[in-house]
Formats: sequence, structure tokens, C-alpha cells
Amino acid sequence: MGTATGSGSVVRYALLVAVPAAVAGAAVAWLLGRTAVPAGSVRALADCLGALTLGIAAVSRLQRGLNRPAVPAARMWRAIAVVALAWTAAEAYVFLLEAADTSNVAVSALDSRDLTEFVSHVSAGRVGVVTVVCTLAVAVLAVLAYRAVMAPTLDLPLALSAFALVLRPITGHMSQQPLGALLAAAHTLAAGLWFGTLAAMALQLRSRSDWAQLLPRYSLWAIRCVLVVGVTGLVNAWVRLRSVDAFLDTGYGRVASAKVIGLAVLLLLGGWWRRNWVPRAAEHRLSESDSLARAVIEVVAMAIVFGLAAALAITA
Repeated sequence: MGTATGSGSVVRYALLVAVPAAVAGAAVAWLLGRTAVPAGSVRALADCLGALTLGIAAVSRLQRGLNRPAVPAARMWRAIAVVALAWTAAEAYVFLLEAADTSNVAVSALDSRDLTEFVSHVSAGRVGVVTVVCTLAVAVLAVLAYRAVMAPTLDLPLALSAFALVLRPITGHMSQQPLGALLAAAHTLAAGLWFGTLAAMALQLRSRSDWAQLLPRYSLWAIRCVLVVGVTGLVNAWVRLRSVDAFLDTGYGRVASAKVIGLAVLLLLGGWWRRNWVPRAAEHRLSESDSLARAVIEVVAMAIVFGLAAALAITA
């Protein structure tokens, strides 16, 4: 069995590059659509952390039926606790940014009255509170499960993470369209699973054998997720824009076009990996660090598109 190497541990730290990559995606969206860079950047970070939380929990499903689980339950609970706490902090800051924007003041100038009115009279305020409560619940559940040395099913954090991820999209502008909420939920969950599960694997797999077991299974998941993301994304964009010209003539359309281009690049990269990475990893012909490096490249590329998507969600 291949074991984790020192070089693999070093490469794993490169996952942190996904953070500036997501910010870069939000910055590109600002150039194209004049969105709010701080709001888009924090939203992108929150979405990435949410997808990673979802992905860690989803790995438990991915490895069902294996004689030896690639990732022990204790390791997953610990990772979920840390990532979900960071997600909670990011979502709380998104909530404060939205409250400040509604009250037309800086975040530092918000007072209890502003926050009360935001939650009482604005649906985004109530959605923000529920989202923060859900993410915090996931973190607390993970801490309790890990400290109690329990190995319960991860289905509850999986469900809570999925709910928290889709809550804003299904209550946004798409909810006003026929089947808009359903399309938004499918798009968000598919994108979250596609990105988050691969990021979770890069974070947690420790040997060549682990990659040989899980990567082929993830590849099948990824194909389905890509189909859902592509179809629902195009339908969502068309419902919003209604014409081909609007993809270039409006800020929303330009950001949506950039997202489509980013998705196309990811599809090309994914097709290349499926032919050249997945078979070799499945046959134990790649080291753990080689598979990890490829995963990190794709995760960083996905983070850029996540940044575009987060900014698109707040583009008028």
C-alpha cells in the first residue's frame, strides 16, 4: 500500500491557494459586471467552505461498501468541525455585509436596531440567520461526535450542509421564476458536490491506495454533477437574460458568460484527467503526491469559477 509522503503534505498546503483564486474570480466579475468586490469575495469564500463541508460529509457516502474505508470517521468529524466553524464565521460576515448594505452604513457602524430591522423586515436577513444557525449546528454536531469518539452516520451534517448551501439561492431572484427554486437548488448542490468532494479528498486521502479506491467513484459523480451544473446554469442564465445579446450587453450577462467559459475550461481539464489520471490512479501507477497535485490544480481552477458564481448571485 502506498503511504503519504512528505511532499504530499507540502502539496496539500497548496489547497490554500483556492482562497485567493476565489477572490480573483470575484474580482473578474467586478471588472465585467461592476459587482461589489468585498461582498462577492466573502460570499465566494463562504460558498467554498460550505462546499468543502458538504464534500467531507459526502466522502462517507462515496466510500460505502469498501472493505477498508479510505477516510476514518473520526478524521471526517474533525475536519467538518474545523471547516464548518470557518464557514459559520464567513456566513456571519456575509450577513453583516448584507445588513450594512440594506441600512446604507459601514459594517462597523451597524447597531442592534439596524440588525433587528434587517432580520424583521428583509427576507435576506431571516435567510442569513437560518444559514448561520445551520452551519453552527453542523460544527457543534461534529465537535460532539468527535469528542465522544462516536462513529454515527454523517447523513445529518450532509443534509444540514446541503440545506444551508441552497437556502440563499432558492430564496433569491430565481425563486420568482417557474421552477426557479428547484433549478437553483440542483445547480448549487451539484456544483458543491463536484468541488467540495474533490477538495475533501485532497484534504483527507493519505495514500496511493486511497486514491485508487475513491477517485474512480468520484469521477462518476463528477460526470453527473457537471451535467446538472451545465444544464441548470444555462437555463438559469437564459431565464434571466432572455436574449443572446444580453450575454454581452449587460453586467450580469458578461459575468454569466465568463462563468460559462470557466465551466468549459473545467470540462476540458476534467476530460483530460479522466483519460490520463483516473485510470493510472486506479491501477496504482500514480503516487499519492501525484494524484494530490492534480486534485489541487482542479480545486484551484474550480475556486475561480466559484468566485464568479458568488459574484453573479449578487449582480443586478
